[in-house]
Amino acid sequence: MLRIDVGRRLGSVELAATFAVDARVTALFGRSGAGKTSVVNMIAGLLRPDRGRIEIDGEVLFDSVCGVDVPVEKRRVGYVFQEGRLFPHLDVRRNLLYGHSLVPAAERYVAPEHVVELLGLGDLMERRPGDLSGGEKQRVAIGRALLASPRILLLDEPLASLDARRRDEVLRYLELLCEDLRVPMVYVSHSVEEVVRLAGAVVHMAGGRVTAAGSVEEVMGRPDLRAGGGVFEGGAVIDARVVAQDMDYDLATLAFDGGTLAVAGLDALVGEPVRVRVRARDVSVAIDEPRGISIRNILRGRVAAVGNTREGVVDVAIAVGSTMLRSRITRQAAEELGLAPGREVWALVKAVSLDRRHAG
Repeated sequence: MLRIDVGRRLGSVELAATFAVDARVTALFGRSGAGKTSVVNMIAGLLRPDRGRIEIDGEVLFDSVCGVDVPVEKRRVGYVFQEGRLFPHLDVRRNLLYGHSLVPAAERYVAPEHVVELLGLGDLMERRPGDLSGGEKQRVAIGRALLASPRILLLDEPLASLDARRRDEVLRYLELLCEDLRVPMVYVSHSVEEVVRLAGAVVHMAGGRVTAAGSVEEVMGRPDLRAGGGVFEGGAVIDARVVAQDMDYDLATLAFDGGTLAVAGLDALVGEPVRVRVRARDVSVAIDEPRGISIRNILRGRVAAVGNTREGVVDVAIAVGSTMLRSRITRQAAEELGLAPGREVWALVKAVSLDRRHAG
């Protein structure tokens, strides 16, 4: 459990962040300048709050009232920055073992060999940072932080400086870490893709304030929250399982509480759990069951709510089983279809809209 209640004046901005979350991966999500990095730096002890309290699993790291301020070196916090910040004069092996050698043997909970295997670093051990790609540097930086056996791992936009191919490469390794290791992580990002693929809980920040905190399904499904200022950020996050792969058509079938989804080009094995984000702008609504159309996903549901988001646009919440899909359509369409809470409808989702960027 991570409990944060801190405040600090940062130039003209008054940062005031309060939240409590209990998840293996917590994402601090929002636009650049929202205060995410400042909160992470306070957890690490690199930035002192003017007031407040920071608590991890019952242990207080900072309390302005009681005068508690645990030194940085005693907080047992691992930190991965946007750039790897590796020691340039050390090879990969010595970079990895730097923090590991400073931890008492009784407090180490992960072996170097295991981290090397998880992060795919076996062929890089003799190289120096100058001979590594951006993605390789970040994998080494993550490994170095893990081998310090931290109680919590902080990752501040670790993929921001990478191109799309390297970003996806490191994301896949981070997914493996989330499954294999039990060290809690706080992951700073303004990327919807990264948050959906990794996080169990999300804290949304804007202007130095926490605007929402909760499960990834709850927060990322809110139509009023937009990290990058885009109009169509809202959507549903669905936990599903691969039940079939049609190799001839490159279509995966995912089962979830509400039915099945066909997803194009999903690289996943049958039986594997996956998380899919269905954007509100990719969901159409019909009041009669469609036939003879190209859309592969036709899900029967019931309207739960209809709400205006801006002039001329309506957000429709559709209950499909226990899953709440969202559709963003014009107000004219909603009125013509007579959409209202309780009405039975069909939600239509194109299989090609659910690509690898929205599943992990």
